Order: sequence, then structure tokens, then C-alpha cells
Amino acid sequence: MSVARSAVDGPRAFCRDCLADLDFAARRCGQCGSPRLVRHRALASLALAHIDCDAFYATVEKRDNPELADRPVIIGGGKRGVVSAACYISRTFGVRSAMPMFKALALCPQAAVIRPDMAKYVRVGREVRQAMQALTPLVEPLSIDEAFLDLSGTQRVHGMIPAKVLARFARDVERDIGITVSVGLSVNKFLAKIASDLDKPRGFAALDQDEAREMLAERPVGFIYGVGPASQEKLVQRGYRLIADLQRADEHELMKQFGGEGQRLWRLARGMDDRRVVPDRGAKNISAETTFETDIRDFATLERLLWKLSEKVSARLKSSDLAGSTVTLKLKTADFRQRTRSQSIQPPTQLAAKIFALSREMLAREIDGTVFRLMGTGVSALKPGSAADESDMLDRRSAHAERAMDDLRKKFGSTAVIRGIAYEGPERPGKPPQD
Repeated sequence: MSVARSAVDGPRAFCRDCLADLDFAARRCGQCGSPRLVRHRALASLALAHIDCDAFYATVEKRDNPELADRPVIIGGGKRGVVSAACYISRTFGVRSAMPMFKALALCPQAAVIRPDMAKYVRVGREVRQAMQALTPLVEPLSIDEAFLDLSGTQRVHGMIPAKVLARFARDVERDIGITVSVGLSVNKFLAKIASDLDKPRGFAALDQDEAREMLAERPVGFIYGVGPASQEKLVQRGYRLIADLQRADEHELMKQFGGEGQRLWRLARGMDDRRVVPDRGAKNISAETTFETDIRDFATLERLLWKLSEKVSARLKSSDLAGSTVTLKLKTADFRQRTRSQSIQPPTQLAAKIFALSREMLAREIDGTVFRLMGTGVSALKPGSAADESDMLDRRSAHAERAMDDLRKKFGSTAVIRGIAYEGPERPGKPPQD
């Protein structure tokens, strides 16, 4: 749809709070007085959005504890761990996600540090996802707190242009769920994702392809998704430091130098992206990991921690009604070298006991005096929960026992039932099984 037609077919400016149509030059809403306006010359023609929850984990914690509203909050744990999320106040001190906790606390020692509560975040994420799916069936989740939406063809259903539908969605999520989101609206995924970062938090930005090219020009090539540090260095060595350099380049020349990646870079540098919104790809794996307060080499201690991780993975599988047929163990040594070991299982399982048994076998083979700082376990090759293995009597008993423990924990709390291996008592002797 052309810009000229969009001006006729729908508004070019409206109020985000009351959704009233406004003159393009308006600075405040004439009806409610709000300064939160959306304006764009092609507003009525844009239908592809990226929605991102603002500082999601931290915002959920502030919602649940109003005393934290004006305080810097860091989601993470332990001096050896990393920052899972940081609120916007914490970010003004330089705190960022994935930063080591000791660095974050050095930058912002007054921050409230909260251990992640993934079960709670998943519940809230599902509420937001359900609200998205009420807008359009074309919702492609990227993570627990962000997704692409394609609202093409929904104007008749909602009685308003997609931009207004999204503004109403953001308003309703803030009112009903208690968190805020930022919306990016454009003609494709690449530009919608860029737009959602332009006005955070509580943002709403629209971007079309013509203006995107100019805006992208002065950004470094690493701004393009999929261009990591190594790829960026390679591009710089070939003379492509800025996206403007890619815009000036010949498409065929880039393809000669970089193959198919060259064509992708040429297109994205011009704001071109033909990827479609693919509804609910589903999780590829479910995992849990922990960074130790102090390095560990003792098998019995690792074994006990591994059981807790296996229970977490099992709980997430059961709550998602999924089962997995590949179990993966992840270890990181004291010198930050990573080891991953995988083993398949058939039929798929969602039982903590089976996940633990396979993970323990793999862990035992790694016990050679090496000191570890991190351990994790997870399952992949996911199937519906109905495919879970309860085929023989032993598995049925194990499954029934776990279900009974799950029910008790739901009723009386997570510590109502503790398996012996997870008991935090005096160190029990143990050694890896011998081959």
C-alpha cells in the first residue's frame, strides 16, 4: 500500500492512551491531554510488529514488590553468577545482562539482588503470549518475553488499524498484567525489531523501509543481526566498517566475497527482509544450570546438585506437557572451558529420575580431578508429553511416585518433599560409578 493511500485509509497520528485520531502536527491529545502520541506517514499500512517486554524479570519482581519500584534491581545470584536481568535504573549505572555479578555489584552496590524465579516468569510470559494470540494467530515467540506478530488482514476483525490494536494491547497488558512492553511496527521483521528498541521502555515506534536505510547507514556492520565480533572483524578488514559501506557495495561483489551471507548483508543493509512470521515454533530444548559459589571437583557434591537441576528440568517439561529424547550435560571448568555431552533415550521422558540417571552417567565419565565452576542439564528433541515413557512397571512406579511428589509440592510448597540425594545435610560419601 502506498503512503498516499495510507493517509486516506487510516490515521497518520493517534493517542496511545485513548486511541483518538489526531492531526499529524499535534503535540498532545486533544481529548485526554496525553503527550504519548504515535505518528508516522505510513502508519495505516504497517502491520508487522515486534513486541518486547521491558526488563521483563526485573519488572515482574517490581510488580510483586512495590517497595522496589524506585530502587535498582538486579536479577541473578551469587558472586560467581551472572546478571540474568537488570531494571532500567540499574542500567544507568552500567549494569547489563550476562555481566558477572561481582562487576554488576561493583557498579551498583546499592542494588536489590533477587534470585530468578523462572516458574513465575514463565507464568507471566504465558499471560502476555495469550494476549498476543488474541490479536492474531500469526505470533512467533522468540523467547519468554518477546515475539513477532503479523496483523495483516486483521483490521476488519478489530475495527481499527494494526497500530491502534498494538497500542491498545500495550495499554491492557500494563493495566491487567502489571508489566510494560515496547512495540516496534514496520514492514518486516528486521525493521520491527530495530523499531522496538528505539523508544524503550513503554515505547512505540514505527519505521518504514525508506527512512530505515538512512538510519542504518551510520551504524556499524555489527548492528545487523547474525554479525558477531568475528564476522564484523572480517567485514572491517574488507573495507565494510559501516552499514553505509554495505549499502554502496555491489550485490554481486558481496556475494563473490561472502557467498550467500553477502547477499543477506546487502539486503538487510537496505532494510529488506522477506522472512515470514512463523507461528509458535515451540521450545527446542528445556534446561537448567547453576554457577557454583566456589569451584567443585567432588563427585558427590556435583551429583547432589545435578539431581536438583534434573528436577527443575522435569518440572518444566511436565508444566509444558513435553517430553525429550536427548539428554545433554553441560560443564564449565575453572578456566572457562566448556564441555557438553549428550545421550539419546527412547521412548522420550519427562521423569527427573531418568534425566538424572543419564546425566549422572555422563558426569561420572568427566570426573578426573578437573575443577568445575558451572553445571547444567537439559533435554532436547522434544515431543508431546503423551510420548513420555511409562511403558514398563518400573517406569510406571517411578512416574506415579514423581507425580505424587509433584502434587504434594504444589499443595505444600517446593520443600514439602525432598529426595534423599538432594538433602543439604552433612556431606555423604560418594564416588563415580566404575565402568
